Amino acid sequence: MEPKDISKPRLSLDSGSGLQYGSSVNSLPSLTPMAEKEEEPVISPRRSYIAVAVLCYLNLLNYTERFTIAGILPNIQRFFDINDSAAALIQTVFICSFLLLAPLFGFLGDRYNRKYVMIAGLSVWLVTAAGSSFVTKSHFWLLMLLRAIVGVGEASFSTIAPTIISDLFVGTKRSTMICLFYIFVPVGCGFGFIIGAGVTAATGDWRWALRITPILGVVGLVLLVFLCPNPPRGAAETHGKGVTGESSYLEDIKYLLKNKSYVWLSLGMTATTFVTGALAFWMPTFLSRARVSQGLQLPCVKEPCNPTDSYIVGAVTVVTGILGGFLGSGLSRWLRDKVPKADPLICTVGLLGSVPCLIITIFVASASIPATYVFIFFGQLLISLNWAVMADILLYVVIPTRRSTAEALQTTVMHLLGDAGSPFLLGAISDAIRKSKPATPDWRFRSLQYSFLVCPVVGLLGGLFFLMTSFHITEDRKAAELYVKGDPPPQQGPASEPPVELSNVGIE
Repeated sequence: MEPKDISKPRLSLDSGSGLQYGSSVNSLPSLTPMAEKEEEPVISPRRSYIAVAVLCYLNLLNYTERFTIAGILPNIQRFFDINDSAAALIQTVFICSFLLLAPLFGFLGDRYNRKYVMIAGLSVWLVTAAGSSFVTKSHFWLLMLLRAIVGVGEASFSTIAPTIISDLFVGTKRSTMICLFYIFVPVGCGFGFIIGAGVTAATGDWRWALRITPILGVVGLVLLVFLCPNPPRGAAETHGKGVTGESSYLEDIKYLLKNKSYVWLSLGMTATTFVTGALAFWMPTFLSRARVSQGLQLPCVKEPCNPTDSYIVGAVTVVTGILGGFLGSGLSRWLRDKVPKADPLICTVGLLGSVPCLIITIFVASASIPATYVFIFFGQLLISLNWAVMADILLYVVIPTRRSTAEALQTTVMHLLGDAGSPFLLGAISDAIRKSKPATPDWRFRSLQYSFLVCPVVGLLGGLFFLMTSFHITEDRKAAELYVKGDPPPQQGPASEPPVELSNVGIE
């Protein structure tokens, strides 16, 4: 890894007087649209678009690999002879390592060559992801260990890749590129279900499903090495000069905790991740048990299990992810100039609107599988409105030299309190309920059905968190505009922020 970016000459923007409480920085074109025409690209547009394409491809593989396990979960349970809570631990240990190491990669991403950090992390990911497919029946603990190490590699990519995009584009172009990048979150999830179930059905062995993404990942790693640049931090906002600043990690954390929009946004994203993590992990299994409960299919007693629901859930996730991502991003661009609070309000409506759909999905599954899929579609569509918008908000309320740290801290919080525990929590609740009565196929379905009721409650809380974000977003944008123009807001406390410098940093 390279040392901190230091070059001369440099123009210092003295922020020693201290940033305003909750201050933030946005790309100037987002605040003053006419400025976008004056910006000159840091690197050629062609190379920038190629870099985004590579990052999108890797993001697709990232989430495909992550949810392949969910697509083949009944087969894994049958192979290792484990209950619901033990099965959920496979996802929990992965997310725990992911969230624990995200702050480290955020620290490195704000101070060293981001491209090299991602290359190292992705290399670890590919090796351990492939290795987890060779675990034998008597070594379930080894599968969990390898899944935990997979999280190391994915943490490096998820915390750093969005910051590179933010330094390649600005204004509406940045919003569009971020939208494309985050559309591959639900698309990757859907592909994970489809690939997992499809490969298992074709080969008769679920372990082959875990070998597909590492093979494709090698291609992505090569593309990352040769086609993805490491632009100067803040280059898009500073006409290619870049922004450098020397501060301790503790000072970075203090800055982020004072940013009210960032704090409430992170809580809203945590609730969203809790809900989507639980649904993504358990929904194919839930629907499969619903079919057995209704007498539409027999219980799975031998591998491979019926993959129908994994296929359908995967297809629904892909379609709603694409539609929701473009719709949410389009609404954001259309309403941003008319309604200053549009972005957090879109997230509020999206998450709160999904709650009734989730409740109906949970209870209608016992009567009609087709009707269940209809409400799954609308629920996921409403949640998918938020992905690109949430990411865009973060990038314009945090100064460039702290974006990797902001991504990492947010990743830690939303996974620690979100999808790290939600699959295990639902599995544990399901096991506890099932023990209260003799085990039957219908009661296995009912116990998981009742455990799903946690999700609408968390969804309501998340909607309120996004609503709180809207109360501070306008003030933060005004502070951001002043800061980008080189006119820091007045001091509201003792000077504690180090100077932030504009420098002629070359492209690495």
